[in-house]
Formats: sequence, C-alpha cells, structure tokens
Amino acid sequence: MFLWIAEQLGYPSFLNLFRYITFRAGAATFTALVLGLLIGPKFIGWLRVRQGKGQPIREDGPLSHLAKRGTPTMGGLMILTSITVSMLLWMDFSNRYLWACLFITVGFGAIGFMDDYDKVKKRHHKGVSGKVRLLAEFVIAGIGCWIITYGAGTQLYIPFYNGPVVDLGPFYILFTAFVVVAFGNAVNLTDGLDGLATMPVIIASLAFIVIAYLVGNKIFASYLGIPFVLGAGDLTVLCSAMVGAGLAFLWFNAPPAAVFMGDTGSLALGGALGAIAVSTQHEIVLGIIGGLFVAEAMSVIIQVLVYKRTGRRVFRMAPIHHHFEQKGWSEPTVVIRFWIVAFVLALAGLSTLKLR
Repeated sequence: MFLWIAEQLGYPSFLNLFRYITFRAGAATFTALVLGLLIGPKFIGWLRVRQGKGQPIREDGPLSHLAKRGTPTMGGLMILTSITVSMLLWMDFSNRYLWACLFITVGFGAIGFMDDYDKVKKRHHKGVSGKVRLLAEFVIAGIGCWIITYGAGTQLYIPFYNGPVVDLGPFYILFTAFVVVAFGNAVNLTDGLDGLATMPVIIASLAFIVIAYLVGNKIFASYLGIPFVLGAGDLTVLCSAMVGAGLAFLWFNAPPAAVFMGDTGSLALGGALGAIAVSTQHEIVLGIIGGLFVAEAMSVIIQVLVYKRTGRRVFRMAPIHHHFEQKGWSEPTVVIRFWIVAFVLALAGLSTLKLR
C-alpha cells in the first residue's frame, strides 16, 4: 500500500525510499515482528478461552509431552495475520509472484485451520481426512503455481550446474505443485517440539532473502549463472515478513510454549517456502536449505514403509525428533541441535549459488 501511495504522489522527498526493495524488506520485518508481539498475549488468551483443554496430546507420544496438555493451538493465525498485514502494507501490488505466494500461504493456512479446528472439536489428534487435505493442498498449490509459471520458463535448475538441465514443459506445474505440497507437509511434520519448526523456517527464509534478491537482479544472476526472474526480487519482502512474524511467534513458542502454531502455521509456512522456491526457480536448492524438514518427512515415510513390510521399526519413533527424545535427549537439546543443523544446511544451500 505504501509503495502504491508513494507512486501516486510521485515519490516526493523521503517517500523515494519506498522504491527500494531493501527498505521495504526491512520495514516488513519490523512490521510483522511488532504486530506479532502486540497481538500475541491477547490472542493467546482468546485461544485459551475458546479451546478450553487446548491441543489434544497423543497418548503414544513421549511421556514428557503429557505435561503440555492445555496449551492452545492455532497460533499460526498470529503468524498469518502478521505476514498478511505486513505484506499488504509493503508489497508491490503489481507483482504476481507475491500475490501467488500469498495465495498459497493463506490457502494452506486455511486448510491447516480446518484440521486444527477438527482436532480441538473432536478432542483427538486426528483431524481432517488425509486424502481430503492433500486434494485441497494440490488444488491451491496448482492454482498458485500456474500463476507463478504463466508465461515464465519451465526449465529445471539443479545445484552445481550452470544453466537449466531439462525443460519440463506442461509437467512443470505438476512438479512445482508437488514441491509446494511436499514442503508444506514436511514443515508440518517437523512441528512437534516447542520452537523446533519456527527457527528453521526463519533460517530458510533468511537464506531465500539472499536468493530472491540475487535472482531478481539481472547482473548478479548473470554473474552467478543462476536464472534471472524479473520481479523475483520483491519476494525478499515476503521472506522478511516471515522472519519478523516467526521471531514474534518464537517469543511465545519458546520452551515451555504458551501456544502451538498447529497445522495452521506449519502448513502455511511450509507452503510459503515452497512457493518462494518455485518463484525463484530454486526448487532443488530448497531441498538443501530445508534439509532438516526433508529428513523429518523421510523418517516418517521410511518408518511406515519398513513397518508395513517387515513389522519392524527403523526409528524408535517418527518423526525423527521423537526418536532422539526416546534415546534420552531432552527436548531443548533436540531443538537447539536441530537448529544448528538447519543453519549449516542453509549455508550449504547458499554455497551452491557460486559453485556452478
């Protein structure tokens, strides 16, 4: 909105600052952070009143988690509110990438909200049917990715290689929709401990601030041998808003958590990262930067497949963060060590920008 106002006024005086992506990105971080901190206490109090007993806790989970009974969920609504308001204030209204990513973010958040609401209402950890949820996710991801890829390239880029490796043509939308859905659910699976998913999302968002800025700059993109995507630079505003909203939520989600983000937040944030990766044509790099989320999802897939075939468990419990809890690691130990892994993987992903 502010950019549009400044443009209508002809960018007089200090309003010329609104032209610069870096200024709007910083403002988006600050806006989302302050808004999240301001609405947090009253919002959490409202959730406690509305939900009563809070999020249902799995009886077959780690025993330490039983102490979390009564903690409200759906805290992702705080994150979505902070991101959306910040974006509407600082985004470029003419940028279709931002609208598409915001559509996917809010859409996935809505699906997660319905799942959380069903869990709270039924007092059970199972929510909306998995098939129904996946179908809804693919519809939203498909529409968003069609907007992103319409009239754009359909080439697939991989790390450590200069230039595209293959043109997926009409199958590119299917591929990108899969990336968005897969990553949304990967972040959702990771969100099992206080603060575990929030900080890695912040770290991945910081990494994509760099990627989006470079991809949107023709000179830098040409020098690094990465795809140039006109308008992708403005995605730094969305990434920055995610950082601010994530930090604000972490203030309340730090152990012991006063609120859980629930599927409302985890699906939305994972979908947003997937959409940003598609917009910047760095889908494979997302798998490196978000390698922690990939490992969490793969641990569940491996556990299920092996158990169905052999009746044996590869991990003591899946997702893998519960495996380490069962081995005797305390919850803060698991969380902080996983944060370190996420940080190292983000650096590894950024290194691929030059190693081509």
